[in-house]
Amino acid sequence: MHASWVEPMRAALAEAAAALATEDVPVGAVVVDEEGRFVGRGRNRREADGDPTAHAEVVAIREAARSRGEWRLEGCTLVVTLEPCTMCAGAIGLSRLDRVVFGAYDDKAGAVGSLWDVLRDRRLNHRPEVVTGVLAEESAGLLLDFFATHRGEAQRRRP
Repeated sequence: MHASWVEPMRAALAEAAAALATEDVPVGAVVVDEEGRFVGRGRNRREADGDPTAHAEVVAIREAARSRGEWRLEGCTLVVTLEPCTMCAGAIGLSRLDRVVFGAYDDKAGAVGSLWDVLRDRRLNHRPEVVTGVLAEESAGLLLDFFATHRGEAQRRRP
């Protein structure tokens, strides 16, 4: 594991846990600049905002762009608890982030190695570095607990 990404991943895990208050899937993200400062934070807000694009990565990238006063996030790293989907992988590439670090793989929708590998596609003009598996067990645990609870509630509500 890359020890330098543990602290930012813990911050992303805190964002993920905060998503539980709005019954959003617990995924969290932070954007860290080249000095190690947090310039963007995000958590899933699809339920809270009624916005299908309010994924943790997009929320964090938007905040980082506002914080830096520009859309190009060169020199920055996105740290996220779950492997990004295709939409988020596209946003990562378009924002020119230098690197993406994630915890757990997403076998159902992952676009950074599981189902697709969008960020490392040689046809694209920007390919950020990818670091995987940072605090993967903690990241996966939050999701497993969330879905176990929600599946149980859904079954109890059925007639």
